[in-house]
Amino acid sequence: MSARSDADEARAAVKPLDAIEREIAANTRAYVIGPYQQRRGASDANQRSFAARLDEAVGLAAAIDLTVVEPIQVMLTALRPATYLGKGKVEEIAERIRIEEIGLIVMDCALSPVQQRNLEKAFGCKVIDRTGLILEIFGRRARTKEGALQVELAHLNYQKSRLVRSWTHLERQRGGFGFLGGPGETQIEADRRIIQERMTKIERDLEAVKRTRGLHRASRKRVPYPVVALVGYTNAGKSTLFNRLTSAEVLAQDMLFATLDPTARALKLPHGARIMLSDTVGFISDLPTQLVAAFRATLEDAIEADVLLHIRDVAHEDTQAQAADVQAILRDLGIDPDDGQRVVEVWNKSDLLTPEERERQLGLAGLKPEVSRPVLVSAVTGDGMGRLTDAIEMRIARSRPIYRLSLAPGDGQSLAWLHANGEVLDRSDAEDGALALRVRLPPEREGAFGARFPQAERDN
Repeated sequence: MSARSDADEARAAVKPLDAIEREIAANTRAYVIGPYQQRRGASDANQRSFAARLDEAVGLAAAIDLTVVEPIQVMLTALRPATYLGKGKVEEIAERIRIEEIGLIVMDCALSPVQQRNLEKAFGCKVIDRTGLILEIFGRRARTKEGALQVELAHLNYQKSRLVRSWTHLERQRGGFGFLGGPGETQIEADRRIIQERMTKIERDLEAVKRTRGLHRASRKRVPYPVVALVGYTNAGKSTLFNRLTSAEVLAQDMLFATLDPTARALKLPHGARIMLSDTVGFISDLPTQLVAAFRATLEDAIEADVLLHIRDVAHEDTQAQAADVQAILRDLGIDPDDGQRVVEVWNKSDLLTPEERERQLGLAGLKPEVSRPVLVSAVTGDGMGRLTDAIEMRIARSRPIYRLSLAPGDGQSLAWLHANGEVLDRSDAEDGALALRVRLPPEREGAFGARFPQAERDN
């Protein structure tokens, strides 16, 4: 009995890996350093203020529960090949690290393996760059098999040169990738051949996962419901809006990259149209090229969607720059962000605007042509949901067939069927009670409609 009790206590004492990672992060005192190069005629090449960029980097660090002691903005006139930062600044920060007992430095830039290694020697603590931080977040958030494989592949590709050239170790991977844990626990000494073998295996596994997802998409197309995908900058409120529209419970937090895995739900719109709504990973400025490539499969629902909702946080000071980043990535994926027939801009978080600013935003939206008119909403309060579903239905309706037909006097059953399964656009009542109708149908109801009303004629 005693042995069993001891075993039960031992099992109870074992913490989940997620909890262990959060505890490690919370006990890791970190500096977030924004080393930004001054440019003539502009504050930033990607349209953002330096302060906004640094705030975003702090938000990324907070997404993995790091204790950020202080954000430090460093203005550079030139980049140093050996350490990225100038010698004097490296020495100054090293002294502050020693005094504050800092265990991790997050550099909001892309470091070469040599720069990362030299900074770690100078600072006497672990250093990760923006790519490494984003990979750590992705590792924490990925829950599906595809998401986990994509993260591991991107991580191995990123670490390959660092592992081989600096003779470090690749720790066994689960969700996070050992940036915070450092030496200790089980490690495998990795060389280029071992890493490449693992990458090859992951690529094979991904192909199998992609085939499975392809079959799922093919089965959805046979239904076939139009696919409406939510895209946008990270933390713009996509998952909150997804939950509002579908009454689902997708993770929705005020946190960068809260959603990483694609989620899809069937949804019936107010006028009867059924759609498949898909949530996607959020985009971010300076997203590393290897991550865009690695997560292309995750974005396949967006690439193939009939309608895209570009969710924007209009209450954010950098909303224009964020929108430009999303549009650039959409273009990389072969999607025209200016195609008003397919892309709807959704101006979210109206609840955070003053009444005057909300009216101003509504006025700005109203000045746009109807085909490309943005929709002002609040996913939190539900404000503007009717306008949004109308905009979705309008775009879906454009691709639907329209028919003309006549109904005999008193044929209320057929009229009821048409209202239940399609959209009656025009109705003309003859003196004898006959009805002349013009109706629009979803593709999945055309077969039943043709069988029931063979006399109907296509109008478009």
